[in-house]
Amino acid sequence: MVWTWRFESADGTAVTPEEDGGTFASRGDAESWVGEVFADLADQGVAQVTLLEDGRQVYGPMSLHP
Repeated sequence: MVWTWRFESADGTAVTPEEDGGTFASRGDAESWVGEVFADLADQGVAQVTLLEDGRQVYGPMSLHP
């Protein structure tokens, strides 16, 4: 299984941040990574993220703002 993040602006438009995270071997690794870099992603114009498992939406969109 491959875990990835989809990055979006507030209106759902795709955003490509400098740090895209690549792929992750586990859900925990993916969630830990976004937890560590969410402020940087927000600074790069990412308003929300969606977690994907093998291209299938697991959850989201999840806001990166309080």
